[in-house]
Amino acid sequence: MTKVIERFLKYVKVNTQSIEDNSEATTLGQITLARILVEELKNLDLKDVSLDENGYVMAHLPANTDRNIPALGFIAHMDTSPDIAGKEVNPQIIQNYDGRNITLNQDKKIILSPNDFPELKNYIGKTLITTDGTTLLGADDKAGIAEILTAMEYLKNHTEILHGKICIAFTPNEEVGRGADHFNIERFGAEFAYTIDGGPIGELEYENFNAAGAKVRIQGRNIHPGSAKGKMINASLLAQEYIDQFPKTETPSETEGYEGFYHLTNIQGDVEEAEICYIIRDFDSAIFEKRKEIMRNIVAKLNEKYGQGIFSIEIKDQYYNMKEKIEPVKHIIETASKAMEAVGVVPDIRPIRGGTDGARLSYMGLPTPNIFTGGHNFHGKYEFIPTFAMEKAVEVIVKIIEIYAKA
Repeated sequence: MTKVIERFLKYVKVNTQSIEDNSEATTLGQITLARILVEELKNLDLKDVSLDENGYVMAHLPANTDRNIPALGFIAHMDTSPDIAGKEVNPQIIQNYDGRNITLNQDKKIILSPNDFPELKNYIGKTLITTDGTTLLGADDKAGIAEILTAMEYLKNHTEILHGKICIAFTPNEEVGRGADHFNIERFGAEFAYTIDGGPIGELEYENFNAAGAKVRIQGRNIHPGSAKGKMINASLLAQEYIDQFPKTETPSETEGYEGFYHLTNIQGDVEEAEICYIIRDFDSAIFEKRKEIMRNIVAKLNEKYGQGIFSIEIKDQYYNMKEKIEPVKHIIETASKAMEAVGVVPDIRPIRGGTDGARLSYMGLPTPNIFTGGHNFHGKYEFIPTFAMEKAVEVIVKIIEIYAKA
């Protein structure tokens, strides 16, 4: 078993789920993993290894040449999604995959099937790591962590490879949109960076959604149902009416590529009060602004119908499309693409239908596109990752470093 796989299987055993409304800087599980990573970085003799009060791990590998080489950064996040259990992860290793159904959990009859996930057919004959059907796997983004650390170990053991300063960071709370909140770019020390946080092998991404979150609150009026005529205002029914205002075709399950959407993530309430939560996504900034305006206009229209103050809305921007920050330094995309080709990986340059720490970091002054980890079906029990893809990610990281040293 290669080092990158050993590391990954070790990291997924630590429950690092982030929490949406956590008042603490991060979670105990993330701090536990952070301390493990600090020790590994020290054992690799990287310099300025630190774990700060907000849960960020940073270190750097000093340059081994006096040539003028830009300082490169590589970033991954420690947390896993709160959408599904991340405790007691028990990976299964499927060797020489035969292209058939994989039974993840016999008792629960949970099957990973190429009928549902046809991309499995791309990995016939390969080794896969899957879940046991009860949790996520954690390749998002513990695979990225394992790949970065293994690349650093390779460079330490192959001193003939010249390189400039290499900056490493492992961030908390990416899955809940707070991964860049306290990222100290000056301390990090890189001129530009890559997040190792993408999906299937070959992914290379420098466009992402513009993103916002919206909360619609509805104030109803509860009256005994026997005498409610003309008096009751049922907040839950009004919530349904609000939801019905949106096109059914503009949801995540009906869109792809550059198409944006409104995504209803949560609804709760009763007669007296209700709350609806949405996320709003679009690559085009003008359409993104229009989507937010549409949501506000629906609130205004329904308040005219039912009375002012019945509906209220709060919209908060979360991150923006990094494309405009990457294009002036497009060489970082070109170099990553060349690195992939050099190690036998076909680059698949595509937009991220989501976001990464890199989206916000790019707007903070650190251009940061995204590279594959190799994983599939993140945030769910059908998550899996081919081991060879993780090994290729390590090779890509090393090759990027080599190319910049030779430029």
